[in-house]
Amino acid sequence: MVRIDFFYSGDREEPPHVHVERDGAEAKFWLDPVRMQRSDGFTSRALRVIEAKVVDNQQLLLDAWDEFFRD
Repeated sequence: MVRIDFFYSGDREEPPHVHVERDGAEAKFWLDPVRMQRSDGFTSRALRVIEAKVVDNQQLLLDAWDEFFRD
């Protein structure tokens, strides 16, 4: 199962993105446009699944980013 995990509160100055962690692997995906920024420990297949989930939920994630970092 892939779960898109979180934002860090210190990420406000960066473009919108999400962090994904599982079993010691981690990745970071920019949200607009969706693209992987970095990855460590995920297989290529897992990264394709994660990216597809990010794409499918892009607007929801952007809305959550905006709400999280709203002044």
